[in-house]
Amino acid sequence: MTALKSDQIVVGLDIGSTKVCAVAGRLIRNKDYPTLEVLGVGRVDSGGVTRGSVVNINKTVSAINQAIEEAGNQADIDIGIVNVGFSSNTISARRQVGSITRSSPGDEVAPSDIEHLLNDMYRSVIPPGNEIVHVLPMDFTVDSEPGIEDPVGRNGVKLGADFQIVMAPANAALNTKKCIERAANNTLKRDQLVLSVLASGMAVLTEDEKQAGVALVDIGGGTTDIAIYHRNVLRYISILPWAGKSLTDDIEQGCKVLSNHAEQIKVRFGNANPADSRLNEVVSVPGLVNRQPKDVLLRNVSLIMEDRLKEIAALVQAEILRSGFEHKLLGGIVLTGGTASTPNIESIFKRVTNMDVRVGYPECLEHNGRADLVSDPSYATALGLVWAGFKQVDERIPFISSQATTTSPKPTPSTTSGGYRPPTPPPVQDEQPKEGLISKIRKFFSGDEFIEKKDTY
Repeated sequence: MTALKSDQIVVGLDIGSTKVCAVAGRLIRNKDYPTLEVLGVGRVDSGGVTRGSVVNINKTVSAINQAIEEAGNQADIDIGIVNVGFSSNTISARRQVGSITRSSPGDEVAPSDIEHLLNDMYRSVIPPGNEIVHVLPMDFTVDSEPGIEDPVGRNGVKLGADFQIVMAPANAALNTKKCIERAANNTLKRDQLVLSVLASGMAVLTEDEKQAGVALVDIGGGTTDIAIYHRNVLRYISILPWAGKSLTDDIEQGCKVLSNHAEQIKVRFGNANPADSRLNEVVSVPGLVNRQPKDVLLRNVSLIMEDRLKEIAALVQAEILRSGFEHKLLGGIVLTGGTASTPNIESIFKRVTNMDVRVGYPECLEHNGRADLVSDPSYATALGLVWAGFKQVDERIPFISSQATTTSPKPTPSTTSGGYRPPTPPPVQDEQPKEGLISKIRKFFSGDEFIEKKDTY
């Protein structure tokens, strides 16, 4: 296992379809387990990314600059290098077998042999117009013995493995790299480029879950990313082009409102269980210029969201069946990503998949105000990218990206406190009084945009 490094600050940059998020943190060693101290957080709405792919470089660079600046100011550091998360509905994965004949057959298999095998796999022939972003081993083979999880220390001449080859269109990968190169006046560098769902797994999954078998479902803004683990090894990856934006589009069309109003309704009042909404609960949405406001029935919003989430859950179930691991996932399904915060989303996935389901919140964070802020599924990828600076996505392999660099920002002093695991839902800071649901709704309706009305039907 790779030793955790604690004398540095790592910055994770999540370039998502709805937001660009930067998180700066460093490792704190405690007696029981290492924790992550969050030093700075920057979050900016994303306008240049569609379904995980960068479509407008200028807008994306602007959002990256704002997020990096905000996180750097809070952490009191100049950010020069980041771990970058990416996702796209154009990403694909395939299984492939590779092998090498060792040059020192009399010695045991060494980590350098695994590195040699990985480098060979990065040169695999793939469909034109694509590039390999990850080579992830599943089970190794030493000579004629298959099914070896970790071959280091075994005697043998021929070393082989079954791999997951993760590929992305070259243009999509190039656009992401261009954004990093142009950010911060061409001074920002990337350390690792990590598939978002792999980073999210580092933040929300436990070792026991990955050993027992678990399906991580990261429902972001533009894509739903699926990663299946069994016996602590990644076994399957799939990315679906339906996610939180699909819910917003459905509300926009079904309730005949503008897209920005549909997003606000979803975030503030969305619920996956229509029974939780009273028949006469409506929200008044501003109309176009010189037109009357429009009343939207919240139960209709819940019905729309329920239908779309059932569809996404059915697609996730189909991918689990396609993977062949449907009977090996004792850990069930872990939901994360911004859409996972939708009330009652677990019950929908339980009904559709007939599996155990929980919402994954980032864990192992040092207790401070910023930890409370990021203890939310929408920050799972960014926090996982910070963790990727201290340990490997797969401890058996020396690198996750074929073009990784090794430099990192200099650490700055900071205070620490005892380790903690954020509860579900995240706690409210003591300095601020807890605001109830009725108070929140009343405050929201008293604004300029939304007015509460109650009618009898």
